[in-house]
Amino acid sequence: MKEVLKVEGMTCDHCVDKVEKFVGEIEGVEHIEVKLEQQEVAVTFNPPATLEDIKEAILDAGYTLA
Repeated sequence: MKEVLKVEGMTCDHCVDKVEKFVGEIEGVEHIEVKLEQQEVAVTFNPPATLEDIKEAILDAGYTLA
């Protein structure tokens, strides 16, 4: 599965690294692409990862879902 999420609050490369770290720790996540300019995070994943897991990881990293 591939989902693109709008994420608010990312302002720099450190933010990109933080989102990649938090989402990347989820089992089943295959690829993460953070687009800072567009405030988007594209995630390719398979079970056991779920969209809710990914959303929770982004929130845990300190960012807001649009």
